[in-house]
Amino acid sequence: MRCPYCDHIEDKVVDSRESKDGDSIRRRRECLNCGRRFTSYERIDEIPFMVVKKDGTRETFDRNKVMSGLLRAAEKRPIATRKLEEIANEIEKHVQDSTERELPTSDIGKIIMRRLKSLDKVAYVRFASVYLEFEDVSAFMTELKDLVRARQPARKPKKRKSKKAK
Repeated sequence: MRCPYCDHIEDKVVDSRESKDGDSIRRRRECLNCGRRFTSYERIDEIPFMVVKKDGTRETFDRNKVMSGLLRAAEKRPIATRKLEEIANEIEKHVQDSTERELPTSDIGKIIMRRLKSLDKVAYVRFASVYLEFEDVSAFMTELKDLVRARQPARKPKKRKSKKAK
């Protein structure tokens, strides 16, 4: 904390107290350079994390919406709720750890799709059909074909049998 009197950056905390309403902490500090005391307050950062939707609108990040989308995609699938919660936790951590206060929903959707793809292909396709806004069956089929291709092992070239002369 920078001293308001001499601009020195080193100080020591002499006393700490929670405010009456409990939303901040009051700290008495003593500058290690000039010896003067001053007060600082710590408050929880209450600026919400925002997501920017495809149409440009902004709304506060809502973990429940992420979880709801995951539950819908995984409905009637053999996926433990704990696994879906792990994905939701990963998304929430990604948003909170971001240096930006606004993240595009496309970033969030890509992470969800990547995780679902490795977890359950059907849940992935369900989520992708909404997220990627498939407009017709051909777009849907293209995605399915890509999944099938990725699942098949690479084919090895067949060895030719050599013909022996008799």
